[in-house]
Amino acid sequence: MGSDAFYFIGIDVGTGSARASLVAQNGEIKASSTKDTITWRDHHDHRIFEQSTNNIWEQICTAVKEVLKESNIPATAVKGLGFDATCSLAVSDFNANPITVTKGHDIGKNGHRNIILWADHRAEKEAELINSTGSIVLNYVGGTMSLEMEVPKILWLKKHMDPALFARCQFFDLPDFFTYKATGDSTRSYCSTTCKCSFVPDKGWQPDFFERIGLGELIDDGNWRQMGTAHGRVQAAGSPVGQGLTRQAAEELGLVEGTAVGSGLIDAYAGWMGTVAARYTENGQLSTVLPSLDESRHRLAAVAGTSTCHLVQSREGVFVKGVWGPYKDATFPGWWMNEGGQSSTGQLIDFIITTHHAYPDLKERAKQEGKAIHTVLLDVLEKLRHENHVDTYTELTKHIHFYPDFHGNRSPIADPRMRGSIIGLELESSIADLARKYYLTLEAIALQTRHIVEALNTAGHDITSLYMSGGQAKNVVMMQLFADTCNIPVILPKSHSEAVVLGAAMLGRIAAEGVKVGEDMWKIMVEMTPAGTLVAPGASPKVKKLLDAKYKIFRETIDIQKRWRQEIEEAGN
Repeated sequence: MGSDAFYFIGIDVGTGSARASLVAQNGEIKASSTKDTITWRDHHDHRIFEQSTNNIWEQICTAVKEVLKESNIPATAVKGLGFDATCSLAVSDFNANPITVTKGHDIGKNGHRNIILWADHRAEKEAELINSTGSIVLNYVGGTMSLEMEVPKILWLKKHMDPALFARCQFFDLPDFFTYKATGDSTRSYCSTTCKCSFVPDKGWQPDFFERIGLGELIDDGNWRQMGTAHGRVQAAGSPVGQGLTRQAAEELGLVEGTAVGSGLIDAYAGWMGTVAARYTENGQLSTVLPSLDESRHRLAAVAGTSTCHLVQSREGVFVKGVWGPYKDATFPGWWMNEGGQSSTGQLIDFIITTHHAYPDLKERAKQEGKAIHTVLLDVLEKLRHENHVDTYTELTKHIHFYPDFHGNRSPIADPRMRGSIIGLELESSIADLARKYYLTLEAIALQTRHIVEALNTAGHDITSLYMSGGQAKNVVMMQLFADTCNIPVILPKSHSEAVVLGAAMLGRIAAEGVKVGEDMWKIMVEMTPAGTLVAPGASPKVKKLLDAKYKIFRETIDIQKRWRQEIEEAGN
């Protein structure tokens, strides 16, 4: 293959948009197109987030056609495509028609709104039931299953759906739905089934678990048809799905029938694939040594957008309390993966800014100065730093303590009931107060990242660097905070927004070339991943002491909140 002869398309389905990128074999992105997708909320129930596979597929098709047109590259030159998506539950019948998941008289019937988004928290009681079982499946999700995973949501659907309608449903983690839509083959991926659907590594589906929680019908005499696979029909990342694109899918996408489709990944795992093989520039010099596959176990990938996922690979399974996994074969055959996470990070930053009394003033000032609101907030922080005669922004907020779990804790506490708090409030509502709270939010997210890294390393990992992708990677101040707070270097990707879709394109190449061995997959990753930039820890001894003290208080805040909750529950009984 010549270096520019063949191309691959990565398709990334995020929380609010679908992106397609056309990628050369050397990793160069020739064209990209992003299309917004629809999310439905319920004004009477803040827990509800729903989407539509029809809407997303239409946007994917538009985006793929646009990148072909923009690049002027013929469809015949595209040899493979790969999908990543959020870990959301998609429901269809056995003819791929979407099934309504919205509570009400239409639930279970054919209809548009057929995705329960990852952020949807309707299945709290179902998760509590699952977590009371003591099943072996809980060992592989840090001891506690999140209500964001698929089995609690499937159980919720069973409770609210006519049994006859429930029996005709197929249940997909979203990346697997799109490989099914593209190929007509319903074979699932190891990533989706082990990470989100209670498929136990080395052991497969656990009939006793499903019987115990009230989902025994899914067993189907060992066929597991509604879950898409018996034990032998699960595929590793990038392995070819079916016979490639069906004629209908090819026509809708503007591609060639039979084009290879790689088994998919959850979006965070595609972010891992698109970042951790990178070399990096430090002090203007590019590292000359190509990273080995073994080096991947020291590199924690953090995919940071609306929420943040933290992924690290290991040769042996590492069990970490409050952290998902270990998941075998989730990305690389024979390797294990752990996944930490923060349910609300980018979303939290936006919330703190937009709900503050001074937000209208901030917007107006940003408009007048022709700047982004984050830039204006940094200008305000810089002015405050000078006025207060301090060296860093950390010193400006040293007497305010922020706990960030407004949407529950994913890891390492694994408690959806955790809530946020701010200690040290004043009677102030100015832009200056908003700027301090903005920085405080960044700091809290960094402190929680340290908590996750420490939990992973204490359990047996050896993480020595943090590889970022997603929207937060462009926030220079935040990235320096991460490096300083965790005391490890942070490597930023060449493009914060393209790492995940690049990982998806790698899946297309792995499928097209029939690659099966981890070392060969790693070589493709090294070849296709652009060099990143290293951000070294740079805190002064004074600031390091402050951050260490704030981390100690951060941990104490968790204990206090748990104790207070218990005292209130005891008082209410």
